Amino acid sequence: MTVLDNDLRLIAQSFPQLKELSLMNCNKFTATGLAIIAEQCKHLHVLDLINDQIEDTADEQVDWISMFPQPNTLLESLVFSCVDKPCNFESLEALVARSPGLCRLRVNHHVTVEQLRRLIAIAPNLTHLGTGVFRSKTGYQTGEAPPTVFELATSFAACKSLISLSGFQDANPEYLPAIYPVCANLTSLNLGSVNITEQQLTPIIRRCRNLRTFCVCGTVGDDGLCAVAETCSDLRQLKVYPLFTGSDSDLSVSDVGLEAISKGCQKLETLIYYCGSMTNEAMIIMSNNCPHLRVFRLCILRTHLPDRITGEPMDEGFGAIVMNCKKLSRLSTSGLVTDKAFAYIGQYGKSIKTLSVAFSGNTDMSLRYVFEGCTQLQKLEVQECPFGDEGLLSGLSHFCNMRFLWMSSCRVTMTGCKYVAQQMPNLVAEVISGHSGNEDVTADTVDHLYLYRSLAGPRDDAPSFVKIL
Repeated sequence: MTVLDNDLRLIAQSFPQLKELSLMNCNKFTATGLAIIAEQCKHLHVLDLINDQIEDTADEQVDWISMFPQPNTLLESLVFSCVDKPCNFESLEALVARSPGLCRLRVNHHVTVEQLRRLIAIAPNLTHLGTGVFRSKTGYQTGEAPPTVFELATSFAACKSLISLSGFQDANPEYLPAIYPVCANLTSLNLGSVNITEQQLTPIIRRCRNLRTFCVCGTVGDDGLCAVAETCSDLRQLKVYPLFTGSDSDLSVSDVGLEAISKGCQKLETLIYYCGSMTNEAMIIMSNNCPHLRVFRLCILRTHLPDRITGEPMDEGFGAIVMNCKKLSRLSTSGLVTDKAFAYIGQYGKSIKTLSVAFSGNTDMSLRYVFEGCTQLQKLEVQECPFGDEGLLSGLSHFCNMRFLWMSSCRVTMTGCKYVAQQMPNLVAEVISGHSGNEDVTADTVDHLYLYRSLAGPRDDAPSFVKIL
């Protein structure tokens, strides 16, 4: 949502005892707004900025980091990894020094490893650290030299309480061995921003036997995931993301890695898995070995791709996931998926609350199976599927129990959308124009439909390309 500096001023003035403020996926506020919060909310324990877009200020000299109370603060968590502009490092160093309770710190990509060493030296009690860029600065003066891996490792060795490590934005892989001293205590490690190979990952992951949450790039390949499976038997969450969309290096992750993970990490509850190919057999093995799965988000990077070995649709694999994982609440489909898979989802996915569907299904029966069978469904996202008005209208008696339906580049028409809006006056129906990508688009075809429940009713700030029915 949009949050202006005046909104932050209102918050600060209204809640002088405010202890926690988290801004996630917000935009339009500036460093001036952050300075107001820092200065006026003197009891603040938590200030977390996550995935925000912070505007440039008219006065580039606003040093919001320096505005926290003197001499000491009550800060326990400070997260600003999404801030694009560099902060005043001297102010940041002073803030960390006068925040004795600080246990979580995630800095932005302007903080170099030289500066990181100085920060962790004055904050030895950190439990969660976001490292920033994790590479040395440029432009050394005569007599200066970048820190060695040993020097950086020595700094990390003093962080006895560290259990969560993230950041590594544009990291220099040569510095990664510096984290070896803290690996044994880590329960969470995020290397999702690092272009890391299996050879670089293996010596790290072999030291991380207590991991419960792990995020990594697909550049590690199946061999890297096999190393994870052999070491991290207590893993609960695994996220394997592509480094760059369309990069061939991410296609080296396949069913082989999935099968290995399912055998070695049988306590898994969340799996987000971007891969180049998949087989039904691997998904069936996953469903049998990891029955506690709550989130299964499979993204095969090439659309409509069948089983790598048999050439069959991925129906049986998804059928096994919903059949054997009784706690499953979130599911994403990909690959070659027919109506048969959705029949399985409707029959067995009784706990599914969020379903994401892309490039899947044959007919409108897919949506009918979902609406009639998934009785706890709250959120449904559909993209590039051959579903039209018949599928949309099959959900009429179910929309009132859902939070939202999003359909993009499908075959629903304005006529169908208007009918839904008429039949469901307590919901908000928005039609959003844009390039649909369908070859058989007619004038009546809707590019995007957003149907949602709102206590506030229709919004009054819709842009010109949004039509509220």
